[in-house]
Amino acid sequence: MSELIRLSLVEAAQGVRNGDFSSRELVQAALDRIETLGEQLNCFVDVRAEETLRQADAADAVRSRRQIMGPLHGVPLAHKDMFYRAGTTCTCGSSIRREFVPNTTATVLERLDEGGALHLGALNMSEFAFGPTGHNHHFGPARNPWHRDHVSGGSSSGSGVAVSARLVFGALGSDTGGSVRLPAAACGIVGLKPTQTRVSRFGAMGLSFSLDNIGPLTRTVADCARMLGVIAGHDSRDGTSSQIRVDDYEAATANPTIKGLRIGRPENYYFDRVTPEVSACLDRALKTLESLGAVVVPVTVPAHDQIGLLQSLISTSEAATLHGPWLAERPNDYGPQVKARIEPGLSVPATRYLGALQARPGVLERVLNEVYTQCDVMFAPVFSAPQPTIESSDVGDSPGFHKVLAALTHCTSPVNYMTLPALSLPGELLEGLPTSFQLIGKPFDEITLLRAGAAFEQATHFSHRIPTHTNV
Repeated sequence: MSELIRLSLVEAAQGVRNGDFSSRELVQAALDRIETLGEQLNCFVDVRAEETLRQADAADAVRSRRQIMGPLHGVPLAHKDMFYRAGTTCTCGSSIRREFVPNTTATVLERLDEGGALHLGALNMSEFAFGPTGHNHHFGPARNPWHRDHVSGGSSSGSGVAVSARLVFGALGSDTGGSVRLPAAACGIVGLKPTQTRVSRFGAMGLSFSLDNIGPLTRTVADCARMLGVIAGHDSRDGTSSQIRVDDYEAATANPTIKGLRIGRPENYYFDRVTPEVSACLDRALKTLESLGAVVVPVTVPAHDQIGLLQSLISTSEAATLHGPWLAERPNDYGPQVKARIEPGLSVPATRYLGALQARPGVLERVLNEVYTQCDVMFAPVFSAPQPTIESSDVGDSPGFHKVLAALTHCTSPVNYMTLPALSLPGELLEGLPTSFQLIGKPFDEITLLRAGAAFEQATHFSHRIPTHTNV
């Protein structure tokens, strides 16, 4: 493996800035890695090699004039294939949009461009971002780089795989019910779901307007902080995007300390389904945080008995609204499971949908008053059990498939309903596969999550681990 591809995003950007190596060398190292592993892992749907090499040469020319385009100058990234770039095909992981060419560019891509990043290609994903495992009826599943027979997590499957396997230095995903955190957890990397409205969604494929978020998947917490700092902030083209100021996220990761940080461990809901072996790993991760000076306090989370249903009512109703015309005109172009998940939304009464929306502010207020007055962040699993195999979780639209999928998102989907930010972090390995946990914060307090995550990374060195099957 090229030593360049082992670098973190921050290290790669600094190396280009210092003149230690060129952007072209970074891109070529990534392309060589993709040539070796890309097909085996099935994480790319489009590699823009020549275009990216030209961009790298342009970045190097700017650098030769002692100018820097931004904090991501000359670093190749790739993204879930649902972010529009004018004039470039965007499949959204589907057959229906296999030839779709948008005429607009997503705000997040524009901001990455302005930050100096290079766009190396498009990454595999669950069809229309509807699936927590990474299965895709049209493009096949992206394969977990730790063990290719196991799921990569979804729906940002290719993003998790490509970053974990050191094919790119970072990637964007979307998170409507866990779709950044699940692949980050499955693939042993860092994934952030920001506060709802923290990042503009203009030019990104929609799934559920009330729940969709865009966030980074990276190898280190500092990488995550840098990407968030580039993409966050108000956007006039997305009227829902927040005007709350953007913090200096990366500064919080430089010399992190969490002495006195109050970490809430839920006594109900989040740990209800955790298997004994995963529970033991979570306990050790929590003890590590305690050893760094954090104070663990038990908390009881209110209003969670129906929170999964409320989230589902919103997501299926809004997805059905978006997909209604295609479901009527092209029903056979959907994968069976995706179709079976969206169709029930067509029959949800407006009163139930609106009721789920109206209940949301009250649920958030109760959680803030009853939980976050006692703690600064909440500690919870991402997966309640070890990642399943691709074969065992390939349930399609068979009877009971809803329960299988709901079990996978049991710990992640409530966070979307509550609009809170959450950071997925790798724990120890369990039988060769990563375990993980998430830190869930108060609205717009990503900086505390990143500080705590950086302290945990500094203590455990999780970002130094490279998937065994990709260490070639």
